Amino acid sequence: MRGPLPFLLIVPFDKSLLEQESCLSGRLLGNYRDGSYVKSVMLTDQDCISSWSARTKSFSAFFAPAVQGFRQLVWIEEESVDSSLKTLTAEDEFAQFLERLSSPPVEETFLDSKQGVFIETHRDFIYEVHFQTPTAALLSVNSRLALHLDTVLPRYWKSTPFPSFPTEFFPVPPSSVEPVKSVLASLAYDSTVATIADSISIPQMKNDIRFLTGEDGQSGIISRHSFAQGSRVAAAWLKQRFEETGATCRLMLFLQGFAPNVICRYESVVDTTGTVIISGHYDSRGSFGSTRMPGGDDDGSGTIAVLSIARAIARNCVKFHQNVELVAFAGEEQGLYGSRAYARELRSLDANVTLMIQADMLAYRKPGEPMQLGLPMSIGTPEVAQLVANISSLYSPELEVGFTTACCSDHQSFHEQGYASTQVFERAGPIADPMYHNSGDLSDREGFDFDQLKAIAKVQFATILHYTGFELRK
Repeated sequence: MRGPLPFLLIVPFDKSLLEQESCLSGRLLGNYRDGSYVKSVMLTDQDCISSWSARTKSFSAFFAPAVQGFRQLVWIEEESVDSSLKTLTAEDEFAQFLERLSSPPVEETFLDSKQGVFIETHRDFIYEVHFQTPTAALLSVNSRLALHLDTVLPRYWKSTPFPSFPTEFFPVPPSSVEPVKSVLASLAYDSTVATIADSISIPQMKNDIRFLTGEDGQSGIISRHSFAQGSRVAAAWLKQRFEETGATCRLMLFLQGFAPNVICRYESVVDTTGTVIISGHYDSRGSFGSTRMPGGDDDGSGTIAVLSIARAIARNCVKFHQNVELVAFAGEEQGLYGSRAYARELRSLDANVTLMIQADMLAYRKPGEPMQLGLPMSIGTPEVAQLVANISSLYSPELEVGFTTACCSDHQSFHEQGYASTQVFERAGPIADPMYHNSGDLSDREGFDFDQLKAIAKVQFATILHYTGFELRK
């Protein structure tokens, strides 16, 4: 590493700043959202700041905090939600959050003996705010508390931890986009694809979601928070269900205390290293102070969409011409921990991931609105989003397709590693689910629409079939 790096630099994202000839190359701590903007945070020095600042005045620079041992830098941001859900301003919500952090250490209260989330009895609430706008902030906190910030954040805010060391920026190269463009250029309706995709079963999805939320009265799951016992029950159950469809699965442990990623693979029947990843996250959040975290829509809906694809693969005896991985991530709600661990592992192996699509929140439909499919406005590969949109018009024309400001889920982890990726979401607009990050996020409620859920799952499955190529073998 080149010399002392005493400054943090926060700038609007511009990939030219991170190219090899830039003094900021290799200094990236991550790209993060601030309202409708994407900000890059870099660890750098005075000389680099001086040479760069002559090009623009739109930046913030300050001495890097002494983050050693038990301290952790964390970016927090307000998520994009429909105005009808807001009862407080962003400023008031952030002030409420800081008040919680300023409270003196207390005896453990957020603990359920069977399923709850454990936070150590004496919590270090010391924090420092290094950067703040109306919709985002950069804090340093106790490293253990950083893992649990979701339990004290306002429900419409999320946190993302910074990596321990700066990294290189991996843009998605043109060579990774060309295969997507090729499929787009030749895309046409295929009656076999339509039949296979339409075999996704709504009754089965209803059974699956009720197990994950505990609504079936049999799974015993109260919470799928990444640290709760219920997430381990869910992981084991998901692994078994995927394996029943012919997948080879493994549980990937990535950080002590977290539930594992569930990674399931269907090997290609032709000789190729190409791999397509379709994913959801199975961990959940709930209401502040409650141990109940059913996560029916967020992201039980995306998880069972992926599982419904697995069941349809088996039902139709589908064999792919690229490797296909169906993945259920953990740690998303704490800051994309699970997907970042897997994406970095794949990058370190120089894995040939040719396409990645994350499903996060697919089932809620606001009363009076049509069925919709939202694609990310900011972070993701535009050509992949276009492919998904075009396939939706062929196989789920009932969906109105548009862009959403709700961002970003586990696809961001892959996009940051230079993999072509996008996300599918339930609405062409901001989050509108009144049970978002709420203990009432169940499937048996108004607005939880299984028809919309199936329509989006069909788009995901049809995208795999068109992109990989396939054959049917008994």
